[in-house]
Amino acid sequence: MNPNLLIFVGTVLLLLGVATFVGQWLRKRESPALDRRAIESFNSRIQAWWFFTAVIVIAFLLPWLTVVLFAFIAFWALREFVTLTPTRIGDHRALFWVFFFFTPMQFLLVYLDKYGLYSVLIPVFAFLFIAARAAVYGDYDRFLERIAKVQCALMICVYCLSFAPALLYLKLDTPERYYPAGMLFFFITIVLASDLLEWFWSRIYARHLIAQKVDPVMSWEGVLAGAASTALLGVLLQWASPFQYWWQTSAMALLIALSGAAGSLTMSAIKKDRGEVSSGNFVEGHGGVLSRIDSICFAAPVFYHVTRYFFGAV
Repeated sequence: MNPNLLIFVGTVLLLLGVATFVGQWLRKRESPALDRRAIESFNSRIQAWWFFTAVIVIAFLLPWLTVVLFAFIAFWALREFVTLTPTRIGDHRALFWVFFFFTPMQFLLVYLDKYGLYSVLIPVFAFLFIAARAAVYGDYDRFLERIAKVQCALMICVYCLSFAPALLYLKLDTPERYYPAGMLFFFITIVLASDLLEWFWSRIYARHLIAQKVDPVMSWEGVLAGAASTALLGVLLQWASPFQYWWQTSAMALLIALSGAAGSLTMSAIKKDRGEVSSGNFVEGHGGVLSRIDSICFAAPVFYHVTRYFFGAV
């Protein structure tokens, strides 16, 4: 393994250890000045970061197992998403195919590195099949609304998330800096760091909220300061990134931060629409798998395709 990559992984593990210690120390403190909800939210983010770090460390040894783990996360997220939306009997047959054919097939094609197939399997074949299968049942009541919900769930939870493990098979035009698991580790580190930084800045300075009814914490100041901090983090991590120049790493980190923030806000809107604030127990004390992968789901396909277009091997 590349020495820089080893130092990168070690540095992230060290920082996570320090953050875990600080979070647990604050949790045990008895002081009315401390915001308990903020501390729990911070600790849950660190716990989720540990989980994804463990998943990606596996990729250094067994890339296929990381693809399988992401498939299970997608399946779990899809199940959580579907429970938020009311369905009818006519939808169940389409959902069967969504859960037991299209979801595993998407990740199988990722594992086989069949970009031409997994890039169109869901937005073309699955979307048409879902509509046709529901129509065959003969229930036309709120047809468009029901189909759109299933398609949205499949797009966000499966299709978008599948581009994270797909980074393991992406080839760059700078092979001397390219390590498949390192690319995925860099992406996950940046997206989770940006999520934490945007949350932190929104907590300490939130004069202009973006959409108070959707997310009472996320502010323009928090998102912009978090994105700028993430871009700076990208510069500091340039020595370990797959990109050749510092400005490329910084620009990609900024792109990840902004698309991740869009994902968090969008998922909050979906859960608010369904009257849910939290929807599961993916991480103890936190609001489900959807709350932890929302930024990854939006950032993964954007990062993948921009990287493939500008830095991919010809």
